[in-house]
Amino acid sequence: MVFSEDSYSALLEDIFRRFPSVQNNGFTEGAYKPGLDRMRAFDSYLGYPSRQFKAIHIAGTNGKGSVANLLASALTSCGFKTGLFTSPHILDFRERIRSFGTAVPQDDNCHSERSEESIDSLIPREYVFKQLTSWMPWIEENGLSFFEITTGLAFKFFADSGVDIAVIETGLGGRLDSTNILEKPALTIVTSIGYDHMALLGDTLEKIAAEKAGIFKPGVPALIGEATDETRKVFEEKASGLCPLFFAEGMTPPFWGRREEILPAMDLGAEIQRKNLRTVLAALDIIGIKDEKVLDGIIHAARNMDFHGRWERLRKEPLVIADIGHNAHALRHNFAQLEAMNRPLIIVYGIMADKDLDAIIPIMPRNARYIFTAPAIPRALPAKDILAKWDAPAEAIESVPDAVRKALTEASKDTVIYIGGSTFVVSEALPLFQ
Repeated sequence: MVFSEDSYSALLEDIFRRFPSVQNNGFTEGAYKPGLDRMRAFDSYLGYPSRQFKAIHIAGTNGKGSVANLLASALTSCGFKTGLFTSPHILDFRERIRSFGTAVPQDDNCHSERSEESIDSLIPREYVFKQLTSWMPWIEENGLSFFEITTGLAFKFFADSGVDIAVIETGLGGRLDSTNILEKPALTIVTSIGYDHMALLGDTLEKIAAEKAGIFKPGVPALIGEATDETRKVFEEKASGLCPLFFAEGMTPPFWGRREEILPAMDLGAEIQRKNLRTVLAALDIIGIKDEKVLDGIIHAARNMDFHGRWERLRKEPLVIADIGHNAHALRHNFAQLEAMNRPLIIVYGIMADKDLDAIIPIMPRNARYIFTAPAIPRALPAKDILAKWDAPAEAIESVPDAVRKALTEASKDTVIYIGGSTFVVSEALPLFQ
């Protein structure tokens, strides 16, 4: 099969159809296949790419995407050729797998200048097409999931690209996640623990923490971004006798003393980035990177990484903010920040049917005008079903673009429009502003 834009698009459509993704189909049997045996076999088939690059491995209920992008941006600004694997994508499948910067000697410890020819790039379409068409017979024979295919593609790309270090985000949990075939990363990070995916990870914070801590490896430093009394003891038990354990909240890493200068300058503007900043600075300290050039990467992470959907400002007047926070743990911070702005507020909100709407409704601002909506995927909860649970005046518009347009027509220049509740709401809204 010969590569072309049409053949590439057809291949992706076929893979999404035949190998259901959690992103589109939820945690169904075909989309979610926990366990590492298939992934280890795939890694062997590909020539063990997971062993051919350094990695930072990140798990967590919330914050892991921001921490991953902040770290990758900081490392790239520091001169390293950096791989980045995250999920889900918002606009383009290739957002999941990226390579940034130019390689530098491993022992430079972040003191080299970036090359003027450094290229920040998505994985090339030609590479995706060549590899997946070649691997397809093996993939079909061994019954891989969509996420296992994507993980193998990322690891092979990072190995072939010769990245200095790759920042790897788990898909779900940690212990049984496909990315957990990484045998000896440079650092493991658990950003935070909250109630999400409880049917799969456990119905208590302790159980969820234990699953996330499954990425801890012998002798590899483990960093916890945010801990509670319940989760701290789990992390301490899992790390005991296995690996060094650090809690970011108890550390004062380099540049943390300048946080009030750094935070307002960051293009990731949510208040929750205060915690993420400390986690990122602590991570860089643990792996021995102390160069001030990391600050440029941190401040411009959204721009450098083309990173969307994290308190993303899409328009100034009216102010339009999009955020993919989708569970009570994340939305509590977002809603509090919206209320603190003390401005007229319109919230365009949609949610997946498998999320805990009953836990979210009590924390939703009462002084806002709501337009409930639903992205065009099977997992979405119909807008009318959200409206049925809401006890105040609101409107249901099933189409996300139509809901956003309605909000824009109602807004004054002083209004704040917040678009969120789901990655998929944000992904359908973003093209309206580009």
